[in-house]
Amino acid sequence: MSAPVLAAPAPSGAPALDVVLVTGISGSGKSVALHALEDAGYYCVDNLPPELLPDFLRLERGRVGVPLRPIAIAVDVRSARSLPHLLPLITQLGSEGVNVRSVFLDASTQALVRRFSETRRRHPLSQDAPGDETHQHRALIDAIELERELLADLREISTVLDTSQLRPTQLRIWVRLLVEAPAGALTLVFESFAFKHGVPLDADMVFDVRVLPNPHYVGELRPLTGRDAPVIAYLEQQPEVGEMLGQIEAFLTRWLPAFEQDQRAYLTVAIGCTGGQHRSVYFVEQLAQRFRSQGATLVRHRELDAR
Repeated sequence: MSAPVLAAPAPSGAPALDVVLVTGISGSGKSVALHALEDAGYYCVDNLPPELLPDFLRLERGRVGVPLRPIAIAVDVRSARSLPHLLPLITQLGSEGVNVRSVFLDASTQALVRRFSETRRRHPLSQDAPGDETHQHRALIDAIELERELLADLREISTVLDTSQLRPTQLRIWVRLLVEAPAGALTLVFESFAFKHGVPLDADMVFDVRVLPNPHYVGELRPLTGRDAPVIAYLEQQPEVGEMLGQIEAFLTRWLPAFEQDQRAYLTVAIGCTGGQHRSVYFVEQLAQRFRSQGATLVRHRELDAR
């Protein structure tokens, strides 16, 4: 099959067209993300075949007398035959006056199986599985793993959002914050999490702060979080806390330029502790404060935000 025809370049001096590509694993929340972008003023199209994207963008640019509107397009495994054309298209659209951000929604296989079971939806790649519930369960897992293989290259070039532990309202907020970050520069995302609920799938770097003194074992601090003054004061009194915080800051300072030169749009730094309430939250807040003067930063607290 021949390569798709690209949209005509934007006229010199014309404003760039902003496109958010929403993709990911079936059941990971793409519909929720698309609705969040629609509420944010994006013109949304679900399951547009990639080979039609250039013509669609040409029509958008051709609208007379109206400002360019931001566009969100959902692409998933239902367009599997067209996916090989999508990667080179994303690469080339930048020279066509289009700012493309690709957001890939992912979730653990366990979470996806639970969601499909609860909604009784059929996976788009699943085959009719004769036999008992065990065979059907195995067929669903096989379909999910096949989908991961088909979308692996697209995931590699995208900003990944792990939705395994997210409620729909939480996902809507995270998607809005992600697309509102300035384009064209590296955005640092600091995320706290609890190891007992698993490491975030979207993490580029993971730091384990479970070796540090735990405020959970101080009675009056237990119901508080790493954003509360008494917990902050307690942690700042621990020499090893300041030492580890300084070392993480130095590591990031040393290597951020390399990630920027690699033209990364986002870098997710995940900080984990046992419960995702005290130490990891404190570290995320402190690191975000220290790096805020160097560029765009986002803060996520996976466990706290889910309350």
